[in-house]
Amino acid sequence: MKDFLEAIAWLFEEVLFLPHQFLTSLELDNWWLANGVNFLFIAVGFTALVYWINQLKIFNDKGEENKDTSAHSFL
Repeated sequence: MKDFLEAIAWLFEEVLFLPHQFLTSLELDNWWLANGVNFLFIAVGFTALVYWINQLKIFNDKGEENKDTSAHSFL
């Protein structure tokens, strides 16, 4: 059992964390490139937020939303 757990530890430390180790070493040379993944996540989240708000506006303008106070069972 100990060998199995050590194999899992080796897999994570030597193989699966290689991208993270690359980014940590890259940060010493170029901060902007090292944080590119974060910027990508922020851009995707911001794009999704803008899309969601636009969809809410479309439904609100069409008047399709039931705004009656008894429209939902929890109210």
